[in-house]
Amino acid sequence: MHDAFLWVTLTAFFAATAALAVYGLHLYALLYLFRRKAPTRRREQQETIATYHRDHAVDRWPTVTTQLPIYNERDVIERLVEATAAIDYPPDLHEIQILDDSDDSTRDRVDDLVRRLQARGVDVKVVRRANRSGFKAGALATGLAVARGEYVAVFDADFVPPKNFLRQAIPLLEAKPDLACLQGRWSHLNRHESWLTEAQALGIDGHFAIEQGARAWNGFMMNFNGTAGVWRKAAIDDPAVGGWSGDTLTEDLDLSYRAQLAGWKLDYCLDLACPAELPGTVGALKSQQRRWATGSIQVARKLLPSVWRARLSLAEKIEATLHLTHYSVALWMLLLAVIARPMLLVASEGKVFGEWFWIAWAAILVSAVAPSLVYAYARYSLGGRWSALRTIPSMLILGCGMCVNNSLGVLRGLFGWGGDFVRTPKSGSADTSRAVSHYQVAVNHTWIAEVVLGIYSLLSFVVYFFQAQRAFSIFLLLYAIGFFLIGWLSRPRKPKRTGIAVEVAPLLTGQVGSVESAGATR
Repeated sequence: MHDAFLWVTLTAFFAATAALAVYGLHLYALLYLFRRKAPTRRREQQETIATYHRDHAVDRWPTVTTQLPIYNERDVIERLVEATAAIDYPPDLHEIQILDDSDDSTRDRVDDLVRRLQARGVDVKVVRRANRSGFKAGALATGLAVARGEYVAVFDADFVPPKNFLRQAIPLLEAKPDLACLQGRWSHLNRHESWLTEAQALGIDGHFAIEQGARAWNGFMMNFNGTAGVWRKAAIDDPAVGGWSGDTLTEDLDLSYRAQLAGWKLDYCLDLACPAELPGTVGALKSQQRRWATGSIQVARKLLPSVWRARLSLAEKIEATLHLTHYSVALWMLLLAVIARPMLLVASEGKVFGEWFWIAWAAILVSAVAPSLVYAYARYSLGGRWSALRTIPSMLILGCGMCVNNSLGVLRGLFGWGGDFVRTPKSGSADTSRAVSHYQVAVNHTWIAEVVLGIYSLLSFVVYFFQAQRAFSIFLLLYAIGFFLIGWLSRPRKPKRTGIAVEVAPLLTGQVGSVESAGATR
């Protein structure tokens, strides 16, 4: 075996192992931080809300503008707008802006809805632009320029804001003049629709039930998730912050960090839940995840230098770095899947001390347990007891299968700015009512690489298994199932002749393209 091949393989293997170990330990740390502060902070927030309700007459509450950024959302627009109009807040203090960038029949539905709601006395307006410049960030900025609210709530098209959302959120913002944004928790409209939505729901619960609380309640930098949150208008307008920007694909994450670097604070309320529709197809999920991966790495490139120059503690800087670069885990996981077989050859030839080889695999095992533990506890903390245990295998398979897709997003974030903001199709599904979207994401050729990698990982699994490395072969089996399943489910299909609209996005033909962190739009 050539020495060059040996050292390249060893370097890649131990780099991937070390990176995954760091991110795994990071999750353990977040779990500890959440458990340390959650009971106290949740109790304090509920007391703050109750006190504000007692001490402030409802007609003296601040004015709120709710922004609904949409783009071609015929399947869910009525559900969204009707729920927003039903929010329990003084009508003369609640303005609704529908930021409509649509170019299909959604426009007519919006106009009809607005006419009906205005006739009922609802303060609702449509804000339209000549083009989609800046995409969602541009739409939000356009609406903000004419918003009359002191606070600005944002809900994407796949969300259904509960009636009490503003009456729970506003007291928490009013209590802290330096609080720029309060983020609520995402809950799920169609969690039980399929194994895919069950797995997604568990992952999202981990983020919102553990990660966001751990960061917000322990003095670390956190992010607005693009929807189901309320901003203080003065914070966005602060010259030191700079307002909404469309130079990354995650304008929410970008604004969050710029606001905190300018001295504003962000907070999170676990008990402020807002249900949303999860992507119901692998294609829709892949487009959403690729955009989030691209955008988060773009924000890391843009703002990490400022983070490390800022007057923050070393712990805050490290946490921000791990937060902004978290999607790079996909690259390290993909690299590990590719080099697992060559590493066994290297080890079998005695080219590397056997104990170090197995120590590295043991570190991978410890890292792999972290998401399962964190997400299982997240579901437990939300009152689901240990029901997450039956979903963890699906979540692990989904995570492995998405490695190629998310790695492409990471690479694009590393080497490019901006990009096409193509929203994730919604269908209007809920657990009690399943629907098929009138929109489709454009297909690409990543499914071929995923199926090939699935076969390759299966062969690697067989080699590890029959060489008595069965404890570690399970990882390769997860990769094999995940790659093949995600690739097969996202393969091109013949379009049904039902008159559905097809949303065209760039294909991946040698370049990393974007087909859709949050809504116009998720």
